[in-house]
Amino acid sequence: MNEQEKNTEEEILDAASRIFQKKGMSGARMQEIADEAGINKSLLHYYYRSKDKLFLSVFRQAVKNLIPGIRNILFTDMPLFDKLDRFIREYMGVLLGNPFLPMFILHELQRDPDRLFKEFQKAGIEPSRILHQFEQSMEKGEMRRISPRHLMINVLSLCVFPVAARPMMQRFLFDNDAEAYQAFLNERADVVSEFVINAIRP
Repeated sequence: MNEQEKNTEEEILDAASRIFQKKGMSGARMQEIADEAGINKSLLHYYYRSKDKLFLSVFRQAVKNLIPGIRNILFTDMPLFDKLDRFIREYMGVLLGNPFLPMFILHELQRDPDRLFKEFQKAGIEPSRILHQFEQSMEKGEMRRISPRHLMINVLSLCVFPVAARPMMQRFLFDNDAEAYQAFLNERADVVSEFVINAIRP
C-alpha cells in the first residue's frame, strides 16, 4: 500500500468513526461515510466491501489506541489506588472518544463472541494478569477482600453503562438535554474512581 492509499484509508476510518458515533452501526450508511470521507462509494467499497468489515476496522483502531495507555498503567509500580484511578480515567476517555464501542461490543457478544475474544487477545489484553494484581493487593492488605472478578466487572460496568445507555438515560434523567448529559459523562471518571476506591479501602 503506497502513501496515498494509506492516507485514503485513514480518511475513511476517521470519517466512518464520526458517522458511527452519530448514528451507530445500524443507522450508518456506506454512502454517508463515503460523502464524509470525500470519496465516491465505489472507492469506499474497494477498501471495505461491507459496512461490517469497515466497522470492525474502526473498532480495531479504537482498541489499538486504548491498549498502550492501559498497558502502561497496569505494568507500572504505582500504588493500587493510583493505578485504579488512572485506569478508570483512561478507559472513560476512550469510551467518550468512541461512544459506539459499547454497543458494538454488545452486538458482537450476541453475534460472534469468539471473534470478539480473539480481537481482544490480539490487542494484548490479559484479564488474568489484572486479576492476579488484585489478589496480590488483597494479600498485602492494600484493599479489603473482594472477588477480583466482581471488582473488574463493577469497574467496567460503572464506566460503560452510562455511555451505552445514553439514549434512554438522557431522556429519563436529563429531560433529553444532550449538553447536560455530556457534562454528566465528563464527570463520570471522578465519580467512578471515588466510588470504587472508597468501596475497597481496607
